[in-house]
Order: sequence, then C-alpha cells, then structure tokens
Amino acid sequence: MTLAMPIQQQVELIGKLHPWYTEWLAQLGLHTSVQNVAELPLVTSEVLEQGYYAVSSRTEPGLSVYRTSGTSSGKRKSIYYSESDDERYIDAKMTSFQEWLGSDLPSVRKALADMGTGHAASTAVTIFEKMGFVADSLSFSSPIEEHIARLDTFKPDLLYTMPSILDGIAAAAPAPSAFGIKKIIVVGEIATLEWQANMAERFGIQRSDILDTYGSIEIGAIAAYSHELGKYVLSEGLFAEALPAEQIDPSFSPLQENEGVLVLTSFVRSMFPAIRFVTYDVVRDFETHIVNGVPRQTFRCISKRIGSELKHGEKISLYDIEEVVNRYVHDAELRVRISGNKLAVHIKSKTLDEAMIETIQQAIEVKIPEIGEMIQNRILSGIVVTKATDNEQLERGAVKAKKIYS
Repeated sequence: MTLAMPIQQQVELIGKLHPWYTEWLAQLGLHTSVQNVAELPLVTSEVLEQGYYAVSSRTEPGLSVYRTSGTSSGKRKSIYYSESDDERYIDAKMTSFQEWLGSDLPSVRKALADMGTGHAASTAVTIFEKMGFVADSLSFSSPIEEHIARLDTFKPDLLYTMPSILDGIAAAAPAPSAFGIKKIIVVGEIATLEWQANMAERFGIQRSDILDTYGSIEIGAIAAYSHELGKYVLSEGLFAEALPAEQIDPSFSPLQENEGVLVLTSFVRSMFPAIRFVTYDVVRDFETHIVNGVPRQTFRCISKRIGSELKHGEKISLYDIEEVVNRYVHDAELRVRISGNKLAVHIKSKTLDEAMIETIQQAIEVKIPEIGEMIQNRILSGIVVTKATDNEQLERGAVKAKKIYS
C-alpha cells in the first residue's frame, strides 16, 4: 500500500515538535531523511516513557491534554492534541459516521453520547452537532437508573456508548427496544459479532445498525467496522503494519499464524510521535482491500492485547471468550479476570442456567487451545465460570471492562 505522503516529511515534523525523537534517531545512527517506514525504529511503551512522557508539561497555546494510566515511574501519562489534531480527529469521526449512516442519515435527528471520559467522550457532542444533530451527553459515572431515565426523556435516534455501558442498559431496562433507538455506535472495548447480533435483537434493530469503532487516545480514530466487507477498515491518514510479537519484544510468545501486533504510523497526528507506534493490540487477518477504487488496510478483529498491561495476555483472547459466551447466552454481561493463576469468567444473565456453565467452560477451552495448554502446564490452574446475582453490579475494573481499545 502506498503511503499517504513521503514519510520523510512526517519524520521531520515530529522531530521539530518532539526534539527527543530526532536525538533518539541520531543515537541509533539514523537521520530524518528516511525514505521507507521500515527503516525507522518501533516506538514502544519503553521508548515513550523515556522520551514523550518524560518531557515537562507543554505550554503551547491551544493544546488539549488527556491524562491516562501511569508509567512505570508512577507519573501519569499526558497525551497532547493540537487544534489541528482535534480538527482532523473530528473530521475522521464525522466521515466514518456519515459513510456508515449513508441513506439513513436524514432519519437521525437526535444523538446521545453515554460513555466514559477522555478524548472520544469530550468531542462527541461537537461531532454530532457538526453533523446537524441535536446532541447531548451523559456521564458514565451516573447510576444506571439515570441512564435509563435519560434515554426515556431524550429519546435519541442514535446512541454513542461503550459495550459495557450498553450491557448495563440492556440488563436494567425492561424492554430496550422501547427506547426507539435506531442506530448505536460503540467504542472502547471488544464487541464481537455475536455480541453485536444479540444486542441488536434486544434493541429491536439490525446488526448493521450497530457500528463498532476502534481508536486510542494516542492515535485518535483508527478504524471502523464495515458490515459490507466483514472487516475493520483503517481510517485515512494512517499506515498500518501487523508484526510478529517477537519483533516487538523477543520475550513475547509467537502469535497465531493469522495474527499480528498492530503498529501505526499517522500522517494526521502532530502532538504525538505516531511513527511506527506499537499499539500492543493483536489483530487477525490483516490485509489490503480495494474500497471504492482505493486501497484500504483492513483486519477482521482485535483478539487481545499483549505486553505488561495484562498478565497472560499473549495467550488469552478476550475476543474469543466473549464470542463463546454470547454463542450460548444472548443477554450476557460479562467480566473476565485473571486472579493469581486462575481465569475467571463472571456472567450476569437472566437466561443462564447452571447446566450451561460447564458447557461454556469447556467451549472456552476448545475455542482457545492455548488456555488448555496453560492449564496442562500449570501456568493457569483452571477456568472458573460463575453467574452473577440478579442485582449485582459488575465492576468496571475487570478485564472485560478495561479499555482494550477506544
């Protein structure tokens, strides 16, 4: 696939805005006058900690700053956006949403953003207002009863939310289809096709009426699911690679043959050094498709993360676990947790019975052979599948609710 513009131009821009990047290249015997992305080093989490996150707070006018989880030093990460970065992000989101809505766009008048904090949440109302919608937002920290009440009073045509929040709404509402929601956009966590189909049925819409989007605070908009292709399509202005895990870090275990770690180079981001940025997200079936006569990079799904954020993450696919559970339980709200060396899958469902629990447990082992191997090798002591009580609130700190992608 051809790059959006010469890589040298982007490297020079990043070097000017982030002098440590140019100094780092020089230490490696490299220069900014490169002609090929593959000539450049990978920007790993360690590189960012030593460079980007170690720099003093930026004071240029017009910057937005988003703070996320801490570094190994205990200092919280500060990720910056310039005004042009924000404008490009908003434009990318608008383009994605408009392409998906297509001829249904005129039927959407009101949009509600019901999600977490961060970049996606802070820009949602602006995006929808620029699209001509009446827009409002709701804090994810509000009790679920407030989410239900707001949906009842505002009656949005389009709901923009996170999968775990949508799980909670669907579980708490007597009849989710009664809200009259026509379209749903999700962001922030894994959303398998089975989960999307189950959720569409509960809200009285088609699976194609749900748009799963993928992004990160570092990059911005990354990809959106195409129901026509059955793949996630990378946003314009990005160049992606899917690399073997061992190329990222020799200590990482090999992935499946059709998997690779997503590495991104952005030609629309300036206040973050997104040049061969390692996302640590594992994608499947990465390839290039011709879409409307233009080559676009695609992948089938994100299966998991690798690296230090999730122990055993190189082996355990959260995507596959969710896919299995939703195959058997259509109203499942689940959390996956690794405690010590035990994998726990906790399911909240009105239809789950005790007989299904052992079936689900066995199906997970069959679906993910690596789990069976880890149990056999005593890396994991086993899988525990449990059912939540009807009035139990599932914690947001568990792996399933973790920000796998946003």
